[in-house]
Amino acid sequence: DRLRSRGLGDVYKRQQLKFPIEIEKIIETTDPVYTFCEVMNHIDLSKYLTTEDRRTGRPRYEEETLLKVILFAFMENGYESLRKIEKLCKTDIRFMWLLQDNPPPSHSTIGNFMNNVLNRKIDEIFADINSYIFTVENVDLNHVYIDGTKIEANANKYSWVWKKSCEKNRLKVFARITELLGEMNEKISSFCVKFGIREEYAIEYLEQIQQQYVKLCGFDPETAIRGRGHHKTIEQRHYDKLSEYISRLKKYAEHIKICGDERNSYSKTDHDATFMRMKKDYMGNDQLLPGYNIQLGVCDEYIAVFDVKQYASDMECFKPLIEKFNQIYEKYPEYPVADAGYGSFNNYLYCEEHGMKKYMKFTMYEKESKDKKYRDDPYRAVNFPIDADGDPICPNGKKFHYLYSRPVRGNKYGRTEEFYQCEDCSNCLQKEKCCKCKGNRKIRLNEELTKFHKEVLCNLNSIHGALLRMNRSIQSEGANGIIKWNRSYTRARRRGSKALNLEIAMICCGFNLHKFHLKKSAIKKSGINLKYFPHFQHGKNAVFVPLCLLYPKFSQNSYFCDLA
Repeated sequence: DRLRSRGLGDVYKRQQLKFPIEIEKIIETTDPVYTFCEVMNHIDLSKYLTTEDRRTGRPRYEEETLLKVILFAFMENGYESLRKIEKLCKTDIRFMWLLQDNPPPSHSTIGNFMNNVLNRKIDEIFADINSYIFTVENVDLNHVYIDGTKIEANANKYSWVWKKSCEKNRLKVFARITELLGEMNEKISSFCVKFGIREEYAIEYLEQIQQQYVKLCGFDPETAIRGRGHHKTIEQRHYDKLSEYISRLKKYAEHIKICGDERNSYSKTDHDATFMRMKKDYMGNDQLLPGYNIQLGVCDEYIAVFDVKQYASDMECFKPLIEKFNQIYEKYPEYPVADAGYGSFNNYLYCEEHGMKKYMKFTMYEKESKDKKYRDDPYRAVNFPIDADGDPICPNGKKFHYLYSRPVRGNKYGRTEEFYQCEDCSNCLQKEKCCKCKGNRKIRLNEELTKFHKEVLCNLNSIHGALLRMNRSIQSEGANGIIKWNRSYTRARRRGSKALNLEIAMICCGFNLHKFHLKKSAIKKSGINLKYFPHFQHGKNAVFVPLCLLYPKFSQNSYFCDLA
């Protein structure tokens, strides 16, 4: 009445909150939350959660509910921040339904649970989710499509530390220490004592020299003169210089230790990140950026295995990824399919040892396959015929004699290269086409690697190999495209390889759950009962199925090929 008397009656309107008693009634039956609950209900989550009762403080939040809320957020949006998950628990009815009358958790509660509990168990949870989905979908684990992508680390772009630079600067410090020790030896020559001069100096050795020099000269570091306008004694100058060199050596030693044996750089703000070249150079100066190499192994459009590595090259990531696959599924894939970044002698030999077929391209695969002039060039060393003694013969009929064998640098499998030299290249009419050297031509060969390359060419250029190459570009690169572009995950949010492993694992869990829901929805829309179509199941020969049975929008001339 008071508002109406003031002319504000139209502004003020009473609004009563109306909320249905059963939230399930207003959630659509095709919503992803039902698919999510179907998978979660078939997994024993209690074995991953904390069972200890807290003696003091507030009672522990129900961890099973927290886990469901987090995984469903990653399923829906690819990646979600802690505060966004907290907001969804307060505003989204699907998250309210998952909470089951529990109060919405705060972002700090979610973060503590992820860091303290989920970080240790996420790999097992990922394996259990895949176990149920792969069983229902009858996923073929013999064909694994492998690809890697680089993710920019959550680190400063200008915080690089280069290992080689530290090693060079350390050698320069050693040279200056040698000059300084010569001056110190002249100072203490009256005591008939002389400090040993070396090419390299240990930090402990220099600290002992510093202590002995203080005792011999009677110099007290606590009474040293500091600041401008004061004249320093020779003893103090020697002491200060040696202290500076020791501190620099400690800094270089720490940098080299953090880099380790397999890296050449790291970031000061994220020690696990390595500087590498990204495909998207938004700085426009071809500058290296701190990042991680994310490896994915895809089976039937599902991510079967993932790995987070610090190597810029994909070659070193193949073996750890396959070993992780074997650890999860207790088998090695029969057909690991990868691009040219994985084709190396080490990886081919690793496949040979574990009974895997070689379907990884090598560096010159495209040229070997498409450039007939290069492939059939008679002057290439690999095309030289071999005589009865095992020696190559050039197109002019000259014999190449064995010189020596040399191990390939950095090869862990003991790969060696054999060097041969032609017996006589003088007065050869084909020398201009054969080589440009002045003396007799030298060649290097590796019979095992050449044999592997021929086997890979035969495998990949077959009909089965062509289908696998096409499928790899669709599945593995498609998974990376969905994660990075469709779901906008182009930069890491957490720092450190362990924290990033948790992040990528949750993204992969969400990816598989979302893919499982999409496939279920597509089958429901088509109205097909799969039990009447046994040719959809894996483990049989390739069968071409009309796509119009699965998706009505396709014409009757479109077919789907089951590669299993």
